Amino acid sequence: QAHMAESGGGSAQTGGSLRLSCVVARYPYVGNCLGWFRRAPGKEREGVVGIGAGGDIVYYDDSVKGRFTVSRDSAKNTVDLQMDNLQPDDTATYYCAARLGWFCPSTLEGYNFGYWGQGTQVTVSS
Repeated sequence: QAHMAESGGGSAQTGGSLRLSCVVARYPYVGNCLGWFRRAPGKEREGVVGIGAGGDIVYYDDSVKGRFTVSRDSAKNTVDLQMDNLQPDDTATYYCAARLGWFCPSTLEGYNFGYWGQGTQVTVSS
């Protein structure tokens, strides 16, 4: 049974926007930290953003600050990632993830997250 499922990936041009959405099973959605990660071809997985269970404590990687916005909707059990001013370096497979615990760690490490979606591809062309 899938706990998490992403959607919304696709292609965009430099400067464009995409919105990713992740539907999360009630458990682990309620009361836990949610995050977005990405893996670019030939690179290690990296944390993009983490949002605590209350939705008010958020950590963004420096590479996306000011361009990406995360939000969670408890009525829909979703966590969305609005990506604006996309750059070719944003090209990657994006994954949503959940970590047990109200707060997310300030440093996003994949090994701290126990639930993962299957990923959705984002491609940004110049």
